[in-house]
Amino acid sequence: MAGNFYKVQCQDCENEQVVFGKAATVVNCAVCGTVLARPTGGNATFEGEVTETVEAR
Repeated sequence: MAGNFYKVQCQDCENEQVVFGKAATVVNCAVCGTVLARPTGGNATFEGEVTETVEAR
């Protein structure tokens, strides 16, 4: 299973969190609970801003 990890910034509290690019579940911000990524069956759709690729595979 190949995929990338991304650093995503929350729109509400500006917390940065690392998210797997093919997330299978909804990923919420650890600080405020806002949705950061939603699964789509393939690559996840990011709700927050992707600031960098942490690890490319």
